[in-house]
Amino acid sequence: MQRAKIGVIGTGLIGTGLIRLIGKQEDVSVSRILTRRNTTDMVGYPFQERLTNSVDELIEHSDLIVECSGDVIYGSEVIERAMEAGLPIVTMNAELQVTTGSYFARKGFITEAEGDQPGCIAALDENVKQMGFKPVVYGNIKGFLKTNPSKEDMEFWSKRNGTTIGMTTSFTDGTKVQIEQALVANGLGATIAKDGLLGFASDDAKEGGEQLARAAEGISLPISDYILSSKLPPGVFITATHDEDQQDALRYYKMGMGPYYTSLTNSHLCHLEILKTIRRVLDGKGVLLNNSEQPTISVAAIAKRKLDVGQFIERAIGSFDLRGEAVRIEKNENHVPIGVLRNARLKKPIEEGEMIQFSDVDIPESIALKAWRSVLKERVAIK
Repeated sequence: MQRAKIGVIGTGLIGTGLIRLIGKQEDVSVSRILTRRNTTDMVGYPFQERLTNSVDELIEHSDLIVECSGDVIYGSEVIERAMEAGLPIVTMNAELQVTTGSYFARKGFITEAEGDQPGCIAALDENVKQMGFKPVVYGNIKGFLKTNPSKEDMEFWSKRNGTTIGMTTSFTDGTKVQIEQALVANGLGATIAKDGLLGFASDDAKEGGEQLARAAEGISLPISDYILSSKLPPGVFITATHDEDQQDALRYYKMGMGPYYTSLTNSHLCHLEILKTIRRVLDGKGVLLNNSEQPTISVAAIAKRKLDVGQFIERAIGSFDLRGEAVRIEKNENHVPIGVLRNARLKKPIEEGEMIQFSDVDIPESIALKAWRSVLKERVAIK
């Protein structure tokens, strides 16, 4: 059997773990690994001979590409080239998906992988719908939240967990969960109950899910949200309804009295689960989850502190200046998506808690900006 050739973008925690796993499979192989690092300095790295700095080389030797660089703009630039070559794309990069994913969904095949919370929610969604459940809440479980953490704390936890300080900060200040639930809302045809999400505190997924479900009553679509708990496992859940004639059986199955029933996945195993989505795509089973061609939810940039005229924003996600909040696009059309803010400069002072608007900032041209303009243009065309 000829192995499918898998190209990987990124040599961080996710990318390195993935190529080690792929290297032990019989149906897939690591073809090329795209990195921006100096490959001669990466002695001892797995499959070092397959490292490359060349996008062309990655594309030439791959049947499918996995993007897990953690970088919105760099990853998007490579994906655009890969799509021009007709290659399918699997991402583990929710930040990229909510920024440029809709643009790419119109151009070719792109799906988020199972493994991080959005992909795991999408897989659970397929499962519960096949059993006749009707989702009301697509839920994420977040263990800790501090919207404006100190640099000292983030340096400590970054070093302890082996993650970058940017990743650690975006996890802690809530940007990551806001991005994840925006992606889930767009990809699964849901919405949000309020800008910034509800994020109820609950140490019981069933109770937390029911609380969110009650908050969603009167909303015509399922909602995407999260609960906050330091005691629950780092998983995902779906709270759903079912037909009344199944109520007695569901009670017998220990699902409760209804009308809301919660299904929980206790873990998300990141790079270990990407392989399931790779095989899904190679088997022709289609998209698991992407940001959809017509997103309704975005993630706005919110100031963590007072910012001055001329403030330079090298990168907004994971910074100590800005955090992300999920917002409804139709009510915030001039907001700047947080993934677009790279090497930008403020034109006016911004107060703590203020949402950044396009009129507030100069942003250099990028694939992210191009993608967002296409989203807005498409919305105008539909109207």
